[in-house]
Amino acid sequence: MIQEGCSFVGTSFVSFSDMKAFQVLLVLLLTAAAADAQSFHLGSCPQPPVQEDFNITKYMGTWYEIEKLPAMFERGKCNQATYSPLADGTVSVRNAELLPNRKINSIEGVAIVKNSSQPAILGVSFFKGVPDAPYWVLSTDYQSYALVYSCSDYFGLFHVDFAWILARTRVLTEDLISQLHDKLAAAGVNVNRLTVSNQTGCDVMY
Repeated sequence: MIQEGCSFVGTSFVSFSDMKAFQVLLVLLLTAAAADAQSFHLGSCPQPPVQEDFNITKYMGTWYEIEKLPAMFERGKCNQATYSPLADGTVSVRNAELLPNRKINSIEGVAIVKNSSQPAILGVSFFKGVPDAPYWVLSTDYQSYALVYSCSDYFGLFHVDFAWILARTRVLTEDLISQLHDKLAAAGVNVNRLTVSNQTGCDVMY
């Protein structure tokens, strides 16, 4: 039954009240993203190229966060991620950070290659029943640096993205960081919004 004051969108009917509620929800989402300094943009997620012939075995081990786009779920310093192979072919993920009270905050999840023909594109899940988050390895030499990108699309109207410069050590040379900025910029990442991660005083993380 078609009610008065309805418009046809695609193959379904949506009432003006529903559209207004959706608009309010969208504004709230954008406001929340802005409040948490998230990196959000209009339109769908970009599709940057990823690492060719990615070798996930070489990628295993611990990576330290050098720079990142703002991420509301990171509240401490000394951020690091450790990846370990699991018997079923998936990857164990352990993210850890040092909170201001000197307590270690960590979370464990599982990463899975989404398509065997594109092993650099993974999905990471930390909670059962929650869709996994994209994890795209844009570039890495396995021994010193890695560039990681993640983007979530909301109704094709806007997207929120994250990017990380990771390293095998807690420091990275300025020359290499500059080169990685160029790679991120070429992938469509706004490098002006990158923040430097604090990797000092991390002795308790070992």
